[in-house]
Amino acid sequence: MGIKQTAAPSQMNGNGTVGESLIKKNGHTNQKRKPGKEYNALPSQKSVVVAYILWLFGGIFGLHHIYLHRDRHAFLWWCTIGGYMGIGWLSEIFMIPEYVRDANEDPRFIKSFVARLQANPRPTYSSKRFLGQVMIGYLFGQLVAMAIPQTIVVGIDWTFLHWSIPIFVSLGVWTVGNVGRECGVLWHCLVAAGVAYPVRYIIYDETYTLLITAIFSSLIFDAFSKQWRRTPPSRRGVCTRTLKFSGALCIYFAAWGCFIYFNGTISDEDGGEVPIHEALNNFLASAWWTDLKQVLLDTYNYAQHHGWYETWKEVFESMDVDGERNAYKVLGVSATASQSEITAAYRKLSKEFHPDKVKDETQRKAAHQRFIEIQQAYSVLSKIKSSRRRKNKKFNEDDSIVL
Repeated sequence: MGIKQTAAPSQMNGNGTVGESLIKKNGHTNQKRKPGKEYNALPSQKSVVVAYILWLFGGIFGLHHIYLHRDRHAFLWWCTIGGYMGIGWLSEIFMIPEYVRDANEDPRFIKSFVARLQANPRPTYSSKRFLGQVMIGYLFGQLVAMAIPQTIVVGIDWTFLHWSIPIFVSLGVWTVGNVGRECGVLWHCLVAAGVAYPVRYIIYDETYTLLITAIFSSLIFDAFSKQWRRTPPSRRGVCTRTLKFSGALCIYFAAWGCFIYFNGTISDEDGGEVPIHEALNNFLASAWWTDLKQVLLDTYNYAQHHGWYETWKEVFESMDVDGERNAYKVLGVSATASQSEITAAYRKLSKEFHPDKVKDETQRKAAHQRFIEIQQAYSVLSKIKSSRRRKNKKFNEDDSIVL
């Protein structure tokens, strides 16, 4: 296409000209393969339509970003449910075509990007990105602060872990700063967060401490670290991307789990607050849980001797999904009762509990409910009888029942 591209610093020689020739093909830049080194192959072309569909049906979880190889962006959407309850997700409705052109290394995007490089050697200030850095840095720091146990656990006072808060604040700032075509190193914002965090000994409000730490880390990252990502990121394999993405999510949700388990509380019947870890320990020691464990153990032992298929049949029958067992109980007959016995029991109970025969107004409502249960029980057993007779091709109409 004849588009002049600005090379990465490693490709520039002493006087600032391009030191290595780039192979141009179909408007894309493709470097020669070198043995033993990673190289950027021509990316598979992404579809705007697919990206919009993923944005619509899974955008709050960043599915469209995963599709476009924007894994950091997708991770942030997971952490904030679509950019703080969907605000960021909605704001992307007009950005998706640009994201797709970036993923495809489209010549129009490359031309526009090169023009930005020539106009601004370093990325200009973006209030949107800076605000995102502060908010995510604050979120990560606050989450770690909440996850640290406030009581002694296994004989250890874990409050010393608060010194890890600046690390997670800087990780949040760095993650946002490395989304898209901007990037930067971690250590700048890490040092800045470490320098700002001791303000907690001057300002005792943790909210202001975390906010100051996140702001200072973001300022230092913007001033000294951020630069253009001049070459497209290497195309990682599915396994590598999945491993990294799922690992990051596990760490994030593990922090939430620690907060809920160690510092969360629930209200008891008297309105008092009980720590969740104590409530869980009490539950595991309760008779209900002990009985449930015994039932599960008995089921497992039964399956070992009789097979899982027979066990499943027994469990399914005990669930009484068709209501047969309950119907026998309501009518007061056994499972081996004949149809005539079932009919006789039905007639007797229907007469006994018919609402019109109950004179006491206080008992009429209960009798009516009991009458409905009897009707439903007989209907269930009649359906079972009918289906059995149809299968055996011996179906005969029952005589109409007169009450």
